[in-house]
Amino acid sequence: MFHLRTCAAKLRPLTASQTVKTFSQNRPAAARTFQQIRCYSAPVAAEPFLSGTSSNYVEEMYCAWLENPKSVHKFLPLSINCGPCMAVPHPSSSGLSCPHRPAGFYGLDESDLDKVFHLPTTTFIGGQESALPLREIIRRLEMAYCQHIGVEFMFINDLEQCQWIRQKFETPGIMQFTNEEKRTLLARLVRSTRFEEFLQRKWSSEKRFGLEGCEVLIPALKTIIDKSSENGVDYVIMGMPHRGRLNVLANVIRKELEQIFCQFDSKLEAADEGSGDVKYHLGMYHRRINRVTDRNITLSLVANPSHLEAADPVVMGKTKAEQFYCGDTEGKKVMSILLHGDAAFAGQGIVYETFHLSDLPSYTTHGTVHVVVNNQIGFTTDPRMARSSPYPTDVARVVNAPIFHVNSDDPEAVMYVCKVAAEWRSTFHKDVVVDLVCYRRNGHNEMDEPMFTQPLMYKQIRKQKPVLQKYAELLVSQGVVNQPEYEEEISKYDKICEEAFARSKDEKILHIKHWLDSPWPGFFTLDGQPRSMSCPSTGLTEDILTHIGNVASSVPVENFTIHGGLSRILKTRGEMVKNRTVDWALAEYMAFGSLLKEGIHIRLSGQDVERGTFSHRHHVLHDQNVDKRTCIPMNHLWPNQAPYTVCNSSLSEYGVLGFELGFAMASPNALVLWEAQFGDFHNTAQCIIDQFICPGQAKWVRQNGIVLLLPHGMEGMGPEHSSARPERFLQMCNDDPDVLPDLKEANFDINQLYDCNWVVVNCSTPGNFFHVLRRQILLPFRKPLIIFTPKSLLRHPEARSSFDEMLPGTHFQRVIPEDGPAAQNPENVKRLLFCTGKVYYDLTRERKARDMVGQVAITRIEQLSPFPFDLLLKEVQKYPNAELAWCQEEHKNQGYYDYVKPRLRTTISRAKPVWYAGRDPAAAPATGNKKTHLTELQRLLDTAFDLDVFKNFS
Repeated sequence: MFHLRTCAAKLRPLTASQTVKTFSQNRPAAARTFQQIRCYSAPVAAEPFLSGTSSNYVEEMYCAWLENPKSVHKFLPLSINCGPCMAVPHPSSSGLSCPHRPAGFYGLDESDLDKVFHLPTTTFIGGQESALPLREIIRRLEMAYCQHIGVEFMFINDLEQCQWIRQKFETPGIMQFTNEEKRTLLARLVRSTRFEEFLQRKWSSEKRFGLEGCEVLIPALKTIIDKSSENGVDYVIMGMPHRGRLNVLANVIRKELEQIFCQFDSKLEAADEGSGDVKYHLGMYHRRINRVTDRNITLSLVANPSHLEAADPVVMGKTKAEQFYCGDTEGKKVMSILLHGDAAFAGQGIVYETFHLSDLPSYTTHGTVHVVVNNQIGFTTDPRMARSSPYPTDVARVVNAPIFHVNSDDPEAVMYVCKVAAEWRSTFHKDVVVDLVCYRRNGHNEMDEPMFTQPLMYKQIRKQKPVLQKYAELLVSQGVVNQPEYEEEISKYDKICEEAFARSKDEKILHIKHWLDSPWPGFFTLDGQPRSMSCPSTGLTEDILTHIGNVASSVPVENFTIHGGLSRILKTRGEMVKNRTVDWALAEYMAFGSLLKEGIHIRLSGQDVERGTFSHRHHVLHDQNVDKRTCIPMNHLWPNQAPYTVCNSSLSEYGVLGFELGFAMASPNALVLWEAQFGDFHNTAQCIIDQFICPGQAKWVRQNGIVLLLPHGMEGMGPEHSSARPERFLQMCNDDPDVLPDLKEANFDINQLYDCNWVVVNCSTPGNFFHVLRRQILLPFRKPLIIFTPKSLLRHPEARSSFDEMLPGTHFQRVIPEDGPAAQNPENVKRLLFCTGKVYYDLTRERKARDMVGQVAITRIEQLSPFPFDLLLKEVQKYPNAELAWCQEEHKNQGYYDYVKPRLRTTISRAKPVWYAGRDPAAAPATGNKKTHLTELQRLLDTAFDLDVFKNFS
C-alpha cells in the first residue's frame, strides 16, 4: 500500500476538463465509504492525497483496487509499478527486478502512452521540463526505481524527507561519477578482492569468514566514511559480525597487515593479558588522515562475540558516550555504522530493541547508517525459512528509516546509495539502511560445503563473474583505465600483502592489546598497568555528607510544587541528616553526589530508575502543577560538578544493558549503572552478561567498570521478582575454590580485585553500599560490579548507618564480623553462622528471641567474590569451639551455598564441615504461597539455631 503515494498518481493531463469528465463518467458505485465522499477532481493544493500526507486514504485506495481494479481511476494503478518500487532480489543474478503488468491490464492502449501530462511539483523526473508524455514518464520512473537500486521510503510520514529522497533518485542524470572517482572505486575493489584472495592462497584451510561475493562492502564503507568526514564527522564507531571483518580491519580501519597475518600462525605464543579471542572477533581503534577529505578521522571497530547482533547496542552506547564527552549534542562529530547479515537482521530481536532506542532522549545517537550484507542465505537456511517479512530489512520501517536496496554487482550504484545514506544521516540525523543484495561465494566458512543444501543457487554462483572483473572490464571499455594500469594496481597491492606477510613472520608473541577498541589514554601507565595497587579511603568529611543530605531532602528550584507524599519523604530524609544517619536511598545519594563533586560523570539507567521501582529514590522531581516540568536536585549540589544523568529506559534489558556497557567503555572516569526493575529481569540480557561483561577483559583486554544493581530477596512475592540468580554470577567468577591464595601478599584485597573478572557483593548496610559505589571509581583499574540490592531493607528501621561509618578513614567492609556479646566471649560460641544480605536481619531477630546472643555468632560476607579468604580465616580462628554453618534464604541449589562452601573449606584447610541452613532444593526461585514462604523461613531459622541439628551428620 505504501507504493501508491507517488508522482504517477498525481499526473494531470493537459486536457484537464476531459479528464474530469472521464472521472465522473467511469467511477462505479461501490460499498466503500471513501468512494462516496472523495472528490477526485479536487485542486492539487486542497487534496490531501495529492500532497502525499494521507496514508489512510492510500491504504483504502489500495484495498479497493485489490478487490476491483476498475473502482479507482485508470491512471492510479500505474503508481504501483512506476513509482518508488520495492526492489526484488533476483537469486540467479543478484540483480533487482521490478515486475510490470501490461498496459491493457489497466484499460490503457498505446495512444494513452503518448498523451502529454503536466508534472506535479512533487516529482523530479522532469528535470527542466514541466510536461512529458506518459511513455517517457514511465521510462524515467523505471530508470529511477526499477534498475539496480530499489528504494523503500513511502511509509515515512514526513513529506520533506520523502521529497528529499525523490530528488536524490528521480533527477535525470544525478548518478554521475568522474573518471577519478571511478578509478578510486576500482582501486578499492582491487584491495578488497585481492586481500581475500591472498588469505585464501596462504591459508586455504583456515576459517576467515571472507567477503567473497560482497567485495563491494569495502568501497561502500569507505564512501560512507568519506562523505561523513566531508560533512564534519571526525569519529566513526563501527560494529559488525565476523563475515568480512578481517577485510574491514585491513582496508577500512587500516590495521597493519602483518598484525592480521600473524594471527594465522598457530605457533604464535599468547601474551600474558587474558585468554584472547579468534581473529574474526577482535576490534581495533585507529586515528588517521582521510585521504579524500584530508581531515583527521578516528575509527573504532568494536570487538564482538559470535552472537551476530549483540554488539549493536554496545556500539550505540559507546557512540552516545563519545558524543556526550565532546559536547556533540546533535551527532555532527561522532557517528556509528552497523553492519548486519540478512538472516540476523531479520531474526535477532536485539535489532528491534536497538532501533527502538534510536530516538529516545537519553539514548539517541542522532542516526546510524546500517549496512546489510544480504547474501540471501543464513548459514544453510533459505530466506523463505528465515523470515516472514518480504525483505530482511523490514524491521527498520518501525522507525521510519529509509531502505535502499542495491545490486552489489553494480559498484557505482552502491557508491551512490552510500553517499545518499551518509547525506541522509547528516541532514535528518535519523537511521538509514543500505541493503547490499549480493551472494556468498563460499559456504558459511571456507571449510563449509554449500552444495549440500543450496545446489542450484551455488551452481549459479559459480558461474557468476566476480564484481572486480566486471567493473574492470567496464572501465576499460569506457577508456577510464587501460588493461596495464589495472594489472599494475593489482600487482601493487599484491606486493604490499607479500611484504607484510614477510614481516609477520618476525612476530613471536600475540599481543591482544594491539587490538583494543576503546583505549583510555592517561588512565594506565604506558605499558597498560595500573598506576598504583592501592585504594584510598572511601569516606567523606561530615560537612560534605551533611551538604549532600540537605540537598537530597529539599527542592532546589523556586515555585516548584511536589507531591504531598514526596514532601513527607524529603522531610524524613532531613530528619535523618540531623540525626547523622542514612538509609539506602540517602547512602546512594551521598555516594553519587560526592563523586559528582570530584568530576565523575554518573549515569543511572534502567526501567523506572528515576523514581525507583520501590519508590525510594526520587532523583527526578515532578511539578504537580506544570506539565513536564522536572527538577533533578543532584545537578544542584556544587557549582562546578560533573553532570548527573538519570534516565528511565524503554522496557528492554538486552538492548539497554548493552547500551550502558558501551557507554561505560568510553571513559574510566564515569560511574555507569544499570538497574534492573527486579533482579530476575537481567536474564533477558544474559547474552550481554555472558559474552561481554563476564569475559570481556579476558577476551579483548578491555576493562569496564559498569555496575549492575539487581534487586534481590525472598519477600514472599512469588517465584518472579524474588531472586536475582546470584548463583549464576558466582559460577562465572574466575577464582579457584580449591586454592588458598597467599594471604600475606601486600595489598592482598586490591590484588584480588585486580585478578578477578568481576566483583559480586550483597551489602547489608547502607554505609557499605555507599563505600562500594565510591570504591568502584577510586580503584586504579576498572572491573564490572554486581550488586544484589535489597527491597524490604530500603525501609527497614534497622537498616541504617551512622555518619561515623562513612567518615574519612573508613572503607568498604568485605566482611562485617560479629560485634555483640558473642564476640566478647568467643570461647563460649557454639555456632558461627555465615550469611550475606537481608537474611542477617531475620537471623538477629530470631537469635534475640531465643536468647542465644552469646552462643551464636553471625558474620556477614559482604563481598562474595573475590572471596575474602583472609578475613574469614580470622573469624574462624576467633571461635575455636564453634561449628560452622552457612545460612541463606535462597533454595539450596540456588543462592550462594555452592560457591561459599568449598571456599570456606579451603580457608580452614578442610578441618571442619560447613553445614547448611536454608531452604531445600527447588526448581522455582520461590514459592507463590505466602504461608508456605513463612513456613520455609521459620524452618531455616530453626535449623540455624538448633545446636543439635547437625550432630547426627557428624
